[in-house]
Amino acid sequence: MAGKLNFSLVAPEREIFAGSVDQVDAPGVEGDFGVLPGHAPFMTTLREGVVTIYDGAVRRRFEVKGGFADINAQGLSILAEEASEIVEG
Repeated sequence: MAGKLNFSLVAPEREIFAGSVDQVDAPGVEGDFGVLPGHAPFMTTLREGVVTIYDGAVRRRFEVKGGFADINAQGLSILAEEASEIVEG
């Protein structure tokens, strides 16, 4: 698969993450979903859970407490009610 997915994770106080990645998995209210480059546009509400970002061999995880996800031709934007990175290790 060619290309990268433009992704932005924003909480009320600041932008938590912004960059080009390979894939993002998120907790939708109707079930978890994954977004790859070129995904069909849609918008959904998020439930409390974990957003996982994949970029090559790197994986980052963020706890979110609700919000919205918007997938469009420009990429994926998540507007979270609360978000914080999960530090593993």
